[in-house]
Amino acid sequence: MTMENIPLTYKGHPLRRKDNLIYYGTMAEKYIIMLQILSTKDQDGLPVADKVSVQLQLTDPDLKSRDRVVKKSEKDSLYAAMDVASVWLDRALSGK
Repeated sequence: MTMENIPLTYKGHPLRRKDNLIYYGTMAEKYIIMLQILSTKDQDGLPVADKVSVQLQLTDPDLKSRDRVVKKSEKDSLYAAMDVASVWLDRALSGK
C-alpha cells in the first residue's frame, strides 16, 4: 500500500488540507472543524503557523456558510488549535 492511500488522521478523525485550510472530521457526521492558517513565521527555514482560526461547523449543505458556524476561536499555534478542535468535535458529536 502506498502512502497516498493512507488517510491522515488525528485522534480518530480524518484530516484534509487545501492550501491554508485544514478540515478535521468527516462530512458524513453532523459537525466538522475548519482550521484556517491566518499567518506563519519562519522557524529554521520552515514556515510555522503562528495564528490559526478554529471553527466548529454544521455540515448541513442547506445552511448558509455563516449560519453553519457554531463556535469559533483563534489560537497562536497549530498544536493549540488542534487540541481545541479535538475537544470541540468530540463533544459536539457525542451530543454534550
